[in-house]
Amino acid sequence: MEHIEDMTLGAANWLKRLWPLLLLVSIGSLIVAMGWHRYLTLEHLAQNRDSLRTMIESHYVLALAAFTALYAVTVALSIPGGVVLTIAGGFLFGWLIGGVLSIVGATIGATAIYLVARSALRDVLIAKAGPRLQRFADGFREDALSYLLFLRLIPVFPFWLVNLAPGLLGVPFWTYVTTTFIGIIPGTFAFALAGNGLDSVFDAQQTSYESCLAKVGEGGHDSCVYGIDPGALLTTEVIVAIVALGVVALIPVVAKKRRRRAV
Repeated sequence: MEHIEDMTLGAANWLKRLWPLLLLVSIGSLIVAMGWHRYLTLEHLAQNRDSLRTMIESHYVLALAAFTALYAVTVALSIPGGVVLTIAGGFLFGWLIGGVLSIVGATIGATAIYLVARSALRDVLIAKAGPRLQRFADGFREDALSYLLFLRLIPVFPFWLVNLAPGLLGVPFWTYVTTTFIGIIPGTFAFALAGNGLDSVFDAQQTSYESCLAKVGEGGHDSCVYGIDPGALLTTEVIVAIVALGVVALIPVVAKKRRRRAV
């Protein structure tokens, strides 16, 4: 009986610790399973741009708050569509306001994941971590500012993973928030600027799509594709500049290691 009570108490403690993480995973999985994330596309933005602009004009402050909240929830639930939302922000609110809203929303959502990971899993990971993983965590924390800036500037790993890992590795809260906020600025404004001039792209795509339908005739909806690749909106120069910033972020780490070897 005592053994069963201990198991019950242990399960209750685990549930108390993990429920925020389980809640995020469950809601995110439900949204993806229902296909609601498919509304976060440039095609849907193009189809609904007039109604969205009318709504924003009528309820501007509410629209600002709703967009920021939607961005934060999307990031917190790790739902695909962050890039599209950034482009949409630039398209609907202008590159400056849209970029700022995207940065704030992304930082809030990423911080939520960090806090959940730190409270739910960090102690367990530390208890079970071997010496090699512990050394890696120590080294990462030592140069967390540079590493996180690099990972934010250059998306080598998925955004959700970069949100999750620092909480597990014990990166200080304000280091995480600061590097997240600063690190996503270049890429965010690059996509917001791209979104600022999308009207002409949407019009050209619509003309091309309608021309294809006219040629193909009935059933052309299956043959004619109305699609815009978000990645194609960035120029090579912008990509090179962002990569260069990421490399610069690692310079302090490289310099520190060279000094240690020289000693």
